Amino acid sequence: MVERMGVNASGARHTRARAAWAAVLMTAAGCSATMHEPKVAVPGPGIVHEVRPGENLYRIGKAYGISDRELARINNLQNPDRVAVGQRIFIPGGQRVLPVNVITPKRAIVDAPEAHEFPHGEGVFIWPLASGTLTSTFGPRGQSFHDGIDISGAPGTAVHAARDGHVIYSDTLRGYGNVVIVEHEGGYATVYAHNEENLVHAGDRIRQGDTIARLGNSGRTSGPNLHFEVRKDNIARNPIYFLPAGHAVARETAQHAEDDAT
Repeated sequence: MVERMGVNASGARHTRARAAWAAVLMTAAGCSATMHEPKVAVPGPGIVHEVRPGENLYRIGKAYGISDRELARINNLQNPDRVAVGQRIFIPGGQRVLPVNVITPKRAIVDAPEAHEFPHGEGVFIWPLASGTLTSTFGPRGQSFHDGIDISGAPGTAVHAARDGHVIYSDTLRGYGNVVIVEHEGGYATVYAHNEENLVHAGDRIRQGDTIARLGNSGRTSGPNLHFEVRKDNIARNPIYFLPAGHAVARETAQHAEDDAT
């Protein structure tokens, strides 16, 4: 005991000295890192998003409901097409950091899927609404791209799971309102947005046809409708190619087009 105390006493001065020098070096290193870290403008309320692998400014903006051009302007980015992993991006009005790779597709493909890309047997998709009118199609929309289709209907209409799967996201997004994302076998996922209410939670296992939400007009939308997406390996595809022909939505849409033409 005495020997141990003696050793501690004799080394105390050296320990304190080493600790002091370590503090100085850590402070210096911290100052150096701060000087070299890109500045992030914080003009008002919001959050800072750290870029993760696979993300780009377009996908980040889409997830948070703000254009990539606006994000580039606010963050003083000289080249908005190039953001680095670990780079910090200020999101005005953001309330929490979002899982961009889950919420937004990597890209979109307009071409029809090849035969091997379709699910078979019990894995086929069904329409998410029993009836409604197709009001917006998949593809370019002005300077942006519409990753799904919009189907109008009465508020509160049951929104059904298009296929068996499990819920990987159920929350609210600025542009899409209440959103549910379901992951399916074979690398597929479906998205249901603008819901009046989400009826499932992340982690839930669901069966095809289950009611997972109620149709609404949450988020940015011109009226009650369902925004529906089909993704394969996180690439947005035209849902029409995967949905059965001759459904009530297709018939009602055709009837509306005929009425408008007369």
